[in-house]
Amino acid sequence: MRQVSSLRRRLSLSAAAVAALVAAGTGVAGTHAASAAAAGCQVGYTVTNQWQGGFGASVSVRNLGDPINGWKLTWSFPAGQTITQLWNGTHTQSGSQVTVTNLSYNGGLPTGGSTEFGFNGSWNGSNPVPSGFALNGVTCTGGVTSASPSPSPSSSPTRSPSPSPSPSVTPGTGTPVERHGQLHVCGTTMCDKNNAKVQLRGVSSMWLNWETAPYAENLSALKWMRDNWNLQVFRAAMGVEPAGAYLSDPNKARSQVETIINNAVAAGVYVIVDFHAHEAHKEQAQAVAFFSDLAKRYGHLPNVIWEDWNEPLQLSWTGVLKPYHQAVVSAIRAADPDNIIVLGTPTWSQDVDTAATSPVSGTNLMYTLHFYSCTHGASLRAKGDAAIRAGLPLFVTEWGASNADGGLDGRVCLDEAQTWINWMKANGISWAAWKLDVGTDSTNILSPGAPVTGGWNNYLHGHAPFVVANMK
Repeated sequence: MRQVSSLRRRLSLSAAAVAALVAAGTGVAGTHAASAAAAGCQVGYTVTNQWQGGFGASVSVRNLGDPINGWKLTWSFPAGQTITQLWNGTHTQSGSQVTVTNLSYNGGLPTGGSTEFGFNGSWNGSNPVPSGFALNGVTCTGGVTSASPSPSPSSSPTRSPSPSPSPSVTPGTGTPVERHGQLHVCGTTMCDKNNAKVQLRGVSSMWLNWETAPYAENLSALKWMRDNWNLQVFRAAMGVEPAGAYLSDPNKARSQVETIINNAVAAGVYVIVDFHAHEAHKEQAQAVAFFSDLAKRYGHLPNVIWEDWNEPLQLSWTGVLKPYHQAVVSAIRAADPDNIIVLGTPTWSQDVDTAATSPVSGTNLMYTLHFYSCTHGASLRAKGDAAIRAGLPLFVTEWGASNADGGLDGRVCLDEAQTWINWMKANGISWAAWKLDVGTDSTNILSPGAPVTGGWNNYLHGHAPFVVANMK
């Protein structure tokens, strides 16, 4: 969101064998349980990625007992295996014993209900084989659901194998990342691993520092959008400059972004890592450090798309913006040679025609165009047409069927928005709509009471019905 109100909106186990989880447990549930899970649980543990000295995994746990309001899952690792980072839960580890507990939004587990979390870990060279799962102190009598072994680790990180399709995905189609794999720029649009043109469609988070609830960080919600809205890409809008955003609380901001990246890997969707700033040229050193760090750790994944500057102000392209982009692109490319990078353009990412006169050198670079249909119409599309004629690849990483303030007046302009949708489709331009949050602005996709975990068919607000219809 831009202009005067811009700051407001803006483990399938990898193992020869899995220890059988038997011995139907009795005993008293832990303090996290509202009532004991007397029948135990069923665990799915999938290694999603392996590299020299490390691995990533996802865990699903289904409650086979009485309803639980607050859960604690424990298991044992072989010696030498340690969790280094976990999302959608909190964890402790004492020797080989691991304990993961719920967060505020995912503690309820009805009978038959399930939850998911994921983590990265280090290991000593043997395949990660856990044992002894228990939910709230009761042995998981349902056993472990395992899938085919993951590949042997290589000497260095390689692109992550795509996660297995969720049962709710239509058989044979798989997830977006399974279908399309590594993306690359082809002409003025993007193509997939088979060199077929791709138009990604999805939504953006709210400024992560201002979201009303952690909708953007919830894996169940992301999978629900994938399966029900046909969402293919999700944008993590990491606020940079305001109080509580990246510059003042970098650990929190980075943790939010990394949770979203890891969820995208688990869900098999693409993720845009957005440095959501207006004056990023003043924070170039911080931007270089941020993207350099993430590119080293996530640049091997096919899911990631980098957006290095959301909406520059009315700044010189050749004097200010282009040198900034060159510095950040160089930092990313030092670790990630091929994932797409989207570059912000002058005047709240509108002057793409100006950027087209002197593009940044490099491969797999695209340029941002943002519109809000009550404010922007044919004249802004003309700028887009000029950029395309000049050979500039465009990506609309943010748009709304509202005024440019994000729809403070609640108004939507759907006829003009449809013209934009048609224009993007005709030109193969991928997009992400603003914004996954609750509020009165007409670009808030959710209405009050929307659960964090998805299931939002009865909670659509503002331009959301139009956005969802155009993702399908």
